[in-house]
Amino acid sequence: MKILIINGANLNLLGRRQPEIYGNKSFEEYLEALRARYSEHSLDYFQSNIEGELVNQLQAADGKYDGVVLNAGGYTHTSVVIRDTIAAIATPVVEVHISSILAREEFRHLSLIAPVVRGSIMGFGMESYRLAIEHLVEAK
Repeated sequence: MKILIINGANLNLLGRRQPEIYGNKSFEEYLEALRARYSEHSLDYFQSNIEGELVNQLQAADGKYDGVVLNAGGYTHTSVVIRDTIAAIATPVVEVHISSILAREEFRHLSLIAPVVRGSIMGFGMESYRLAIEHLVEAK
């Protein structure tokens, strides 16, 4: 199975940014553990702070990947364009968040992408990614 993990804005700062919320491990460190755990599957990774690049990756994933794990970061709450892209592709997308967006500031409570994804996983730290991968692998 081929899975693409996409991280949005500021997630390149994991391990340094607000460790009390996001932990002190970089995503690249966590990705190594994911790849070891799911060695029979292909896990590709893309991160960008630029909304249009995230859209391009989602569009390119359609038909090439069996699933996408997406942490859109702050774009979760603002990007109609990312929402529309997810709705336009056939590849299933699982939304993930390291923290619970419902336990944070009120402006973070709304996910524009939640209605068009396969499901949303939040609040389990970096393990949110593993849970999303587990779903995609089991649901194939």
